[in-house]
Amino acid sequence: MTRIALLSLLALTACGAGGPPLPPTTVQPGITLSGSATMGIARNGTN
Repeated sequence: MTRIALLSLLALTACGAGGPPLPPTTVQPGITLSGSATMGIARNGTN
């Protein structure tokens, strides 16, 4: 569970940093959308 969580966080961080979009087969669309939204809110709050 911890490894999956860390991998998902790393993937979301890469997407939030402007990395290449991951294929839908690797990351579910729901997780990608929720993750990007969370990263955006966190960055807006920090900045």
